[in-house]
Amino acid sequence: MHIAFIGLGNMGGGMAANQVKAGHEVAAFDLSAQALDRAKAAGCLPVASVAEAVAKADAVVTMLPAGAHVRAVYAEQILPNAPKTALLIDCSTIDVESARAVGLQARELEFRFADAPVSGGTAAADAGTLAFMVGCDEGDFPAIEAVVQPMARAVIRAGDHGAGQAAKICNNMVLGISMLGVCEAFALAEKLGLDSERFFEIANQSSGQCWSLSTYCPWPGPVATAPSNRGYEGGFATAMMLKDLKLAQQAAAAAGAAAPMGAQAEGLYALFDRLGYGTKDFSGIVQMLRGRLDELA
Repeated sequence: MHIAFIGLGNMGGGMAANQVKAGHEVAAFDLSAQALDRAKAAGCLPVASVAEAVAKADAVVTMLPAGAHVRAVYAEQILPNAPKTALLIDCSTIDVESARAVGLQARELEFRFADAPVSGGTAAADAGTLAFMVGCDEGDFPAIEAVVQPMARAVIRAGDHGAGQAAKICNNMVLGISMLGVCEAFALAEKLGLDSERFFEIANQSSGQCWSLSTYCPWPGPVATAPSNRGYEGGFATAMMLKDLKLAQQAAAAAGAAAPMGAQAEGLYALFDRLGYGTKDFSGIVQMLRGRLDELA
């Protein structure tokens, strides 16, 4: 299969590499020369434009920063240049309205399209163990599942166009809130003189157990693969979590839903971002809660 992969950042780079490992030909494009170099080293074919990448594609996978980018790239470069037979899969995390708008535009041009955002972070992107939340026409789901399978441990159809983004926004609101709870608990345990390793062991086997604790622990030490053990670098950037929480609040306002904890979480991550730590992994907010921002320098 010939796959065009557009967007080779922290997530997209690993995802594209797993398509190569699955035996697919991957034409890769990104605005970053360094990202293209990494993709080439992983076995992808770097190309000079989106139009060149999609020209002969059986499937197009996009991983872009925001809704405005997705709208523009699809309208101006993918839809005019991709074969009508190409399956279009957007894995970006964007607003529901943009996902639905691009889906409608693609459908009007007789393309098959899915919004398929992912969960699992950079480690899962590299390992090919992401969870995909898919919004698409029901009849298109088997083909979409087959394309994303080399990158996935779970592929779930959430509903029609836009439903994948709705699921992702809600999921990331849970993640952002739960991480703050774990960070506060570690900070309190420290003040109470409780050994961090013992607290992790106890909470991980008690009712406090959650993904933010057991897989992505914000305290250095207990989980070797967590960003907390590499200076909070190379994970899920605080600025991206803040973006997702803003999307959740916008969606809540539009739907008339109450999301007060999401609003509080947005405010705390916004403060951490304004203090200059937007590129650090979002779990690094534990240092702000400890009053130890100097350790992030």
